[in-house]
Amino acid sequence: MKIHEYQAKQIMAEFGVPVPRGRVARSPQEARQVAEELAGAVVVKAQIHAGGRGKGGGIKLASTPQEAEEAARQIIGMTLVTPQTGPEGRLVKSVLVEEQVPADRELYLSVLIDNAAGRPLMMASAAGGMEIEEVAARTPEAIHRATVDPAAGFQPYQGRQLAFALGLGGDLLRPAVQLMTGLYRAFAARDASLAEINPLVVTAPPEPRLLALDAKMNFDDNALFRHPEVADLRDKDEEDPLEVEAQELGINNYVKLSGNIGCVVNGAGLAMATMDSIKLAGGEPANFLDIGTVNDVARVVNAFKILTADPNVRAILINIFGGMARVDVIAQGIVDAHRQMEVKAPVVVRLAGTNLEEGERILREANLPLIRAEELGEAAGKAVAAAK
Repeated sequence: MKIHEYQAKQIMAEFGVPVPRGRVARSPQEARQVAEELAGAVVVKAQIHAGGRGKGGGIKLASTPQEAEEAARQIIGMTLVTPQTGPEGRLVKSVLVEEQVPADRELYLSVLIDNAAGRPLMMASAAGGMEIEEVAARTPEAIHRATVDPAAGFQPYQGRQLAFALGLGGDLLRPAVQLMTGLYRAFAARDASLAEINPLVVTAPPEPRLLALDAKMNFDDNALFRHPEVADLRDKDEEDPLEVEAQELGINNYVKLSGNIGCVVNGAGLAMATMDSIKLAGGEPANFLDIGTVNDVARVVNAFKILTADPNVRAILINIFGGMARVDVIAQGIVDAHRQMEVKAPVVVRLAGTNLEEGERILREANLPLIRAEELGEAAGKAVAAAK
């Protein structure tokens, strides 16, 4: 789950990470009020779940409250298109109004999960303000890492090593270590999957200090039951409507993609193999959908509801393989889905597993216009052909 920048800053500030003064505004008049409270030059930033906002006109500087109001009027209600939103863009409903901060240096700092090591990883770079992927591709030596033992937590010596690597010595050494420690504590305490500050700025002399000028936090969906205060921060308007609907229907492992072949598969690994097979056959998957091993006819019907609601889907591939998912239940779900809704897209079905004979009987007696396949490669090829 993702949250807005202003929400991420609120959480980080609870753990001692210094952030600029400011607050969110949902109208131009409220933006003016915040600017008056700050009594100085401000920056007005669109609040959407995407980066690159400045390039799309979603970040504006204002010297007076009147300018802040006008900037908010231009941003709120706009459809902001950035490299991360895609061409459809995102509707901006609020802005963050903050004090302008004169920056002497821009750094990068984040905590994420290193899946290879199975541990949290803190990354830092002197190349702040840039996408970390670009830094990794162009100058990988500019990224400094510290793997954290989750039992021991982030250690001060690790903070000092990273601070020295970033050139944060002298009077900035202690604040840098405290900031890194606070960022890790926020990450661990809220079961985050990412806590990122980009840029982390060193303000201009004569009294330089560290400030999280931007902030981003993502959370482990599977841990949200432990953090209702985090779950309450969810903004469904920032999520794909089909993904939201899928979750409401009990299908938690659904991710919409840009292709035209809808997939219904049992098991995450098999789902990825199915998508690979579609790509190998020259097609593009329209989604990742792991129906799981819950033997529930309604789950299959709900999967069809999601796929048929996607206008990009031109064919549906059902790939069920294994022992825990009962083929007869899946087959009954396919039949019920065709009875309850109009399924215009051709449906390719590959079934193998428990109660296969009963499942085959159910499909045969239903006399549905299904395209059958025995092997995954065959099924993927037929789905690609059907989509054309």
